[in-house]
Amino acid sequence: MNEIKRLDQNARRSRALIHNGLVYLSGQVPDDRTGGVEEQARQVLKKIDDLLAEAGTSRARLLSAQIWLKTMDDFAAFNGVWDAWVTPGETPTRCCGKVELNDPKCLVEIVAIAAL
Repeated sequence: MNEIKRLDQNARRSRALIHNGLVYLSGQVPDDRTGGVEEQARQVLKKIDDLLAEAGTSRARLLSAQIWLKTMDDFAAFNGVWDAWVTPGETPTRCCGKVELNDPKCLVEIVAIAAL
């Protein structure tokens, strides 16, 4: 039987789940929602880096990312932060869309999957 390891789990969710050589990250959002999309994106990407490190992997092993923006007006600004963050030559599959997030001050949320 393949073990399932959960990281930072509570009654509602696990921030990350490791199974069968993959790390599944729940939706990561910024803690400080007072800044613009660039600042919020940097916070979210730092959280992703930290969770991947805790799981024993890194952004270079990302397989897929789902990016949710409050408004597509932030698409270019978000991409500037994203493009500087991803590992050149190791970019994951990706989608990006506009969604209504659970907090009106939240401008970005990212869900990701990585290989160990």
